[in-house]
Formats: sequence, structure tokens, C-alpha cells
Amino acid sequence: MYKSIEKSYKKKYPFKICTTSYIYPDNILSNVRMLAPYMDEIELILFESSPDSLPDHRDIKALRSLADDLDVTFNIHLPLDILLGSQNKTERIKAVETIKMVMDLTSILHPSTHTLHFECDTKTCQDEKGLKIWQNLIRESMEMLISTGIKSESLSIETLIYPFDWIEKIIIDYNLPICFDMGHIILQKKDVEEIFNKHSQRIPILHVHGVENNKDHTSLNRLPEKEAAKVINILKRFSGIVSLEVFSYEHLIDSLQFVESYFVPVP
Repeated sequence: MYKSIEKSYKKKYPFKICTTSYIYPDNILSNVRMLAPYMDEIELILFESSPDSLPDHRDIKALRSLADDLDVTFNIHLPLDILLGSQNKTERIKAVETIKMVMDLTSILHPSTHTLHFECDTKTCQDEKGLKIWQNLIRESMEMLISTGIKSESLSIETLIYPFDWIEKIIIDYNLPICFDMGHIILQKKDVEEIFNKHSQRIPILHVHGVENNKDHTSLNRLPEKEAAKVINILKRFSGIVSLEVFSYEHLIDSLQFVESYFVPVP
């Protein structure tokens, strides 16, 4: 028997409090049933694109019913096993088709956003020439995505563990929202508040998690004091989705308590 969260955090903060659909070592439906009574939103983790890894149409209908019954919304984390910047055109086409397929599958859930990675392997982006090639391939893939009818504003491009300026112009040119993963920025030893301030108008969702000994996605109370202060400063000015992107009950509880210690929840 899994432990339940002890109290509800729904509508307690100026932002929507959210966590992942992999807090308990079980399927998405079981996680949503356990988490939805306590959270405003749930980040549906669809990291793998193989059919047996994705929810089927019956699961999606069940998620829709849970959303209605338990007053919860969803955002979708799109698969990680796709490469929009691949030098292989077949792989890029497959990536676009996969994104379209997952977005169509989950459309009845009316997700607040669909988080997408612009992955860049070290070999491709090791020099200026390779980086330019990769950026142009990402642009080609974005053109393909848009041609399928996907609207750029329905996506949010996640900040990964490479310099944000690699994709900054692409984001501006295609009017793309940003999924601001603060842990990834901290791992790069960049100023998380400075980057957030520059792009805050484009950020509908934050991924928030702890960083300790170069390891991320741990509980928020593991953040160094200096970084914790910056994270809290951002949360106090943010009204979008705050996804506690952790993957265990213990890390979630510690992170919820960390946030609560800096805010007075609405009664």
C-alpha cells in the first residue's frame, strides 16, 4: 500500500503546484489517482515513444474522467527518444510524427503545455560548424512540426544542460514558450535568476528540483542555500505551473515541505 500525501496543496499558492506521474513505482493511472486529490496539476511523463510505453485510448479516457472528478489538470512531457536535430532525415521525420502522435493521443486532456527537448549530442555540437548545422536541422524540424498543424504556443522547449543561447534565437523566431528547468541551469553554474528575468514572459512552466553533488532531480531541500534563495525569489514572482520534477514519494514530500516553509498557503 502506497503512502498518501497528508494534505491538499490545491489552490494554496499563487502558482499551480504540480509534480510528475512517476512518484509511485506504478503506472500513470495509479499515480494520478494517488496524486490528483492533492495537486493542481500533474506532469504526465511520456519519456518513451514505443506503443507499449504509452497510455492507450482507454487510459486517456480514464485520465480525462479523473481530471473532471478530482479537479486536476495535466501537462505532457513529450518522449525523449526522438531527435529533432538528427543529421538523419528519416530520424527527424520520425521525431515529428511521434510528437504529432502523442499530442493527438492526449488532446482530450487539454494539456496546459507539451514539454519538448531539443537534444544535442556532444559529437554534433562540439564546434561552431557542428552547432550551426544542428541549429539549422532544428529549424527544419520546427517547420515540419508547424506544417502538421501543431501550434508553437502549445509547446514549451526545456532548458537542458547546454548553453541557453544555443537555442535562444530559434525560440524567439518561432515564438516558442520555454519550460524553464532551474536544476539544469544550476548544474551549468549559471545564474538562474538572471536567465529567468530575461525570458520570464515566455515561461509558462518551471521544472523545480534539488541539485547536490552534480546530481539533479532530487528533493528541493538539497539545494545549496544561495541557489535555494534564488529559486524562492522566482517562485514568489511566478503565477504559472511549478512542477516539482522528482520521481519518488520521499523527494516529493521533502520538496512540498520546502516550498511550504517559504509561503503561507491560502486557507
